[in-house]
Amino acid sequence: MSHGDEQGYSDYGGTGHTRTRLPDQDPYGGAPRRPTRSPSRGLITVVGVVVLLIAAIAFANRGDHPSANSSTPKGTRPQAAPTSPTGTHPVQTKTNGIPSNFAHTGQGAQSAASNYAVALGSTAMFKKDSRDTLLQLLYVPDAAARLQGEMNQAYSADFLSKMGLDAAGDAPKGSTFVSRVSPVGTTVQQYSDSDAKVAVWCVGLIGMAGNSSTDPVTSSWKTWTFDLRWSDGDWKIAGDNQKDGPSPVPGDDPAATSDEISKAIEEYGGFTYAR
Repeated sequence: MSHGDEQGYSDYGGTGHTRTRLPDQDPYGGAPRRPTRSPSRGLITVVGVVVLLIAAIAFANRGDHPSANSSTPKGTRPQAAPTSPTGTHPVQTKTNGIPSNFAHTGQGAQSAASNYAVALGSTAMFKKDSRDTLLQLLYVPDAAARLQGEMNQAYSADFLSKMGLDAAGDAPKGSTFVSRVSPVGTTVQQYSDSDAKVAVWCVGLIGMAGNSSTDPVTSSWKTWTFDLRWSDGDWKIAGDNQKDGPSPVPGDDPAATSDEISKAIEEYGGFTYAR
């Protein structure tokens, strides 16, 4: 978090002295708390919202009136895929705590991809037994067999140590290891009865919450794309890849303390994600 736009020193009552303004520190090495947004920045935000509102109204008022020169009837114009939630519950069953038996539809593929991103972004991936279970459950058999060895190498004892975990994937006593993914939206890039390519835009949390932690919990934005295959009555992963972003501009919310993060992770559970 950058502090280049903050005032570190200011005149003190015209006496020629200065007073130092120190940021509130996170006890486990996180970023300092940022001050309340300045009036000028608040004014810019208000102006920006007003401009966006005016633009939205203008756009809404202009779109549904074909011009006299238009030769394409409104009903034949290409329609964009809906992006709002449908309210349809994705599944009624779970296997090892993971939603399963998704609908054999594009919407079912989106729900499957979202819930698979949550599972693969969880702390279960840092323990061998639960990781192997996830691979067998979520991937098609040939992909699961190929990935098992690769994943064991990737989640090596050296890697786990860098994350603050022991060789079994456990956090030190008094600390909470955090790894969580929350989908923000999905889109179907390709679809057929046998295969689907679904991209999931998501935000992830990872790090160690603890007073002695040198790796505080941070957030990142990713687009996780899944190649899904209809296999044995459900959508399974044939392959997947990630790329960074799109990332929104960080806000002015103060960074939470280690205790606040640990408490939130314990108190707030996840969701079953639907389209």
